[in-house]
Amino acid sequence: MATQSPFPFLDTLFERLAGGLQPPAWLVEDLQRRLVLLFNHVLMQEPQAQARLARQCNRVVEARWRRFVIRLAATPAGLLELAPGASAPDLTLTLTQESPWELAQAALRGDNPPVRIEGEVQFANEVNWLVEHVRWDLEEDLSRLVGDAPAHAMGNAGRRMVQALRQFVRPAQGPGQGPSGPGQAGA
Repeated sequence: MATQSPFPFLDTLFERLAGGLQPPAWLVEDLQRRLVLLFNHVLMQEPQAQARLARQCNRVVEARWRRFVIRLAATPAGLLELAPGASAPDLTLTLTQESPWELAQAALRGDNPPVRIEGEVQFANEVNWLVEHVRWDLEEDLSRLVGDAPAHAMGNAGRRMVQALRQFVRPAQGPGQGPSGPGQAGA
């Protein structure tokens, strides 16, 4: 007897909870400001990323998922700031995957989420470069707090957990099934 995945139920539950709850404006703004601080912390560790972003000074990117929207503007220093609400975005990035559970599964598999892109092509190329090349070295930041050896041990444990989660989420392939599907030869 096949059991149904709990994800449709969880998606419905998430939709009901998120649909009825509207966080206060001050909380949304505070969370967005903290997100900008995190982005800028990561960008400050990458001078090439800052230089590329500085060339896009005053351009606004709007990121959307469901009802969540954040608008960020590039600064002359190559960092980000919250864009004024009245400013029109030069680039809009919309996550098209509605299910938070499917997004989490895709992230664990290492897949990029499906995104609809609208706006200026050159700015989109720069944002894509940032997404592809800038990474947060969490282990380095952690080592400043607890020291190199404990940070390295925690980093290794985290990588093992992510690897185990990826193996758990990755669909199982039975005998005779390659990456291309049943009965097909892999490339």
